[in-house]
Amino acid sequence: MSTTGTSRRVAVLGTGSWGTAFSMILADAGNDVTMWGRRAEVTDEIRRQHTNGQYLPGLTLSRRITATQDVAEALDGAQVVVLAVPSQSLRANLERWRPHLPGDALHVSLMKGIELGTGRRMSEVICEVGDVDPERVSVVTGPNLAREIVRRDPAASVVASASKDTAEAVAHACATPYFRPYTETDVVGCELGGATKNVVALAVGMAEGLGMGDNSKASIITRGLAETTRLGVRLGAKPLTFSGLAGVGDLIATCMSPLSRNHSFGVKLGQGMTVDEVVAETRQVAEGVKSAESILALAGSVGVDMPIVEQVAAVVHDGRDPSEVVTQLMSRARKEERR
Repeated sequence: MSTTGTSRRVAVLGTGSWGTAFSMILADAGNDVTMWGRRAEVTDEIRRQHTNGQYLPGLTLSRRITATQDVAEALDGAQVVVLAVPSQSLRANLERWRPHLPGDALHVSLMKGIELGTGRRMSEVICEVGDVDPERVSVVTGPNLAREIVRRDPAASVVASASKDTAEAVAHACATPYFRPYTETDVVGCELGGATKNVVALAVGMAEGLGMGDNSKASIITRGLAETTRLGVRLGAKPLTFSGLAGVGDLIATCMSPLSRNHSFGVKLGQGMTVDEVVAETRQVAEGVKSAESILALAGSVGVDMPIVEQVAAVVHDGRDPSEVVTQLMSRARKEERR
């Protein structure tokens, strides 16, 4: 299924669902992929059986994909380094990996979060801790639910980088008949759209869990987009970015699909489960749970009002009842829509 004609050596650091799905895209585009993972049972399964049953059961991986627990082995000779670990663990991982990062490689972030304590976007953490030139860093984001990608359902995405050449090179490396990457230079807007939509999806899921209908969910999505755009523009993003794939496209997919981890997590919260109970049942934490607090702090630092993010943070961090969120949002002072 290769469409590029030029094979690259790619390291994908992370063996979760999206890292695995993106590895499949890269292999289908004609690249040789080595995945790195923490757990031997996962990397051994990928290497020996060409499957990743824990995260993507039923998927047979390309034989152009292998895996290892040795990060030095994964990074050896890599022309492209794809980072697909949980956002809050990126800094600690990069500190360990820095001696092995190829100096001339392109770096790709699949992560959608804002770092707790610093307010840094993931591309900023890569540049700071990995000592990587910003022009060699790109972000892949958009409406890309992993389970649909692995079925090779048609999907589009955005590759954003400060360098048009880097964005084009990464887009070329992941273009397939079913995965269409567009390029963009608004890294700030693309990253903020990807991070904030997870928090909005938690709110939409809570509304669904409380038994609310599509009017309620559409209202949360639309006002969540307004909050995201306000924050992005304040931080230098282009307003139009949020009407594209990295903004409203990713927001709709994450907020409405039962395949979305953040949406499903929110539904369980709305049905009365606590965060700890949902984590115990699902054995994973949705990215929006961790990002709500850091996004709210970032917004506060630049004077941007984000009431939906604020209410979600109150539920997942302070234990507020989700039903109180609706009351708080609906009783806010009225104002013009575009403010």
